[in-house]
Amino acid sequence: MRSASELAFRFRQELANLGMLTAPPSLPEHSLELSAPLALLPNPQPSVEALRGSAFARDVKRIAESLLAHRFPLLGFEITAGPVIEWSRDYLSGRAASCRYFRLVPPLDFQRVGDHKVIWELNRHQHLVTLAQAGRLTGRDEFFEEIGRQLGHWIQANPFLKGINWTSALEVALRALSWLWVFHLAAHRFEPSLKSRFLNALYRHGCYLAHNLSVYFSPNTHLLGEAVALHALGTLCPQFPGAAGWKGLGGRIAAEALRLQVRDDGSHFEQSTYYHVYALDFFLFHYLLGGALSRERLIRMAEFLAAVMGPQRSTPFLGDDDGGRVFHPFGPRDRFGRATLAACGLVFERPGWITKESDLHELAYWWIGPRLADASVPAPQAHSSVWFADAGIAAWTCGDAHVLVDAGPFGRGSAGHSHSDTLSLVVRLGQDDILIDPGTFTYVSDPMWRNWFRGSAAHNTIRVDEADQAVPAGAFGWNQPPEVSVRERRSVGDEEILEAECRFRGLTHRRRVVWKKPHRIIIDDEIAGPSGEHLVEQFWHFGSNAALLGPSSVRIGARAVLNLAPDAGIELTEGWRSAAPGAKSAAAVLRVFRRCSIPLSWRSVLELST
Repeated sequence: MRSASELAFRFRQELANLGMLTAPPSLPEHSLELSAPLALLPNPQPSVEALRGSAFARDVKRIAESLLAHRFPLLGFEITAGPVIEWSRDYLSGRAASCRYFRLVPPLDFQRVGDHKVIWELNRHQHLVTLAQAGRLTGRDEFFEEIGRQLGHWIQANPFLKGINWTSALEVALRALSWLWVFHLAAHRFEPSLKSRFLNALYRHGCYLAHNLSVYFSPNTHLLGEAVALHALGTLCPQFPGAAGWKGLGGRIAAEALRLQVRDDGSHFEQSTYYHVYALDFFLFHYLLGGALSRERLIRMAEFLAAVMGPQRSTPFLGDDDGGRVFHPFGPRDRFGRATLAACGLVFERPGWITKESDLHELAYWWIGPRLADASVPAPQAHSSVWFADAGIAAWTCGDAHVLVDAGPFGRGSAGHSHSDTLSLVVRLGQDDILIDPGTFTYVSDPMWRNWFRGSAAHNTIRVDEADQAVPAGAFGWNQPPEVSVRERRSVGDEEILEAECRFRGLTHRRRVVWKKPHRIIIDDEIAGPSGEHLVEQFWHFGSNAALLGPSSVRIGARAVLNLAPDAGIELTEGWRSAAPGAKSAAAVLRVFRRCSIPLSWRSVLELST
């Protein structure tokens, strides 16, 4: 049931949209005098000079040259669009959305429009920022010319408020942020007619956002990103009519989002490590544009990210992996957090978050400037034990070994981006992935794969009677989430101990994890519940090659052995992992199983060669 305030909000929203459809807003002549580079963003020339000839510059040039041929690296795949880009087409399925009034286009209906993420990722226009960077770094005209061609064609092919590229306010926001950067970096090469059309279209993006904020539809990273973009438009384009109101409204919502979406331990309430990076990037950019945000809370967000990334500085995909990014969405997704941490390290004077200079190139040189690029990097911390009470995550480090134990609940509300992964572990040893979280792979293109990747069987935990810890409720929700409680947590000398309990469907799974640093991790599982026979399964997903050593032992890579309960059946089979949405690859998975009455106790021991 919707409240009276929500109904009134939506009524005003639709009246505004229909009004804009009837009479699209246009910029007055004096507002077209906006000049580049934009005053409140760092002057790009010092960064260009500092980066010219670097590995980052070479990588940008390589990507940009593929963009000239209309080959677009998106998420976990590459699409080839041909000479004329069809902006409303899902190039993987071949389906295309119609160019109707946006309220009549169903973006989540795969049969009618294809995979909305494939379409939207291209239409975020973050690749145009890369073309602008390449033009700056190389001086080559063709990169700037391609920007002009694509922008002109997009504006023509996507009339205001018509088609799938106007159905999501977050997508409009991300495109607006990209356009601001394109203007900042490349507007000096715009023809006057393109500049006029471009600024008018950018203004309409702001008008759309001002009336279509996801206050009720999706008050999470959607609303956050929309608010950050609205504030940025109001801040960087003060000549636009209504800019002061946009700046104030966006700033108020972003500040409220930091209070509501980020918990006291610094973790994001979606219970997803990838969305945590996404949110931190939004907040950081807003902060750099003068947003009134709590510095201490942002530092706690960065501390959480540093702990879950571990000495490997690689983000484990707990919960959903969206695949997107606020800026420069290229390269391995598990490393995006490195640049975020490096930028935070510069802004908040925490050099320990900077692992190498190349971490600075993606964000810091463009968002902050090169003045702090030579910050010293201290030696990494050899031993740490951090507990995040709100997230329910323990992050333990000993040398190059890193262990995460997820004893947290599902996310808030419908838990749309949570996975059925409670009491799971992720273990890494140097650059070797020992126990992994397989990732996400898809949202809507295939319900079977969506449920497989977010189900209990895809995580290093227990499943009973082939049922998840909660009941899937569509692609973005769960019903009857489990109750989770921590029974014991302590660090004693060289031992880390965490014991927690997960209760679901009348069953109780209690797991006790003891890490006897650095070599041995003991996992004790106890399953209790209704009488009668049950199928109890324990899953172990490996990131390295695995081989059976005997009836109850498995070698994982060259540095780990997993010893299992002797009274259970085991089978080593082929599972999956996804490094980015749309891409999956084979990965070994071990299924330990027993059909029996409960209670049941199992002990597993992971031996590490550090």
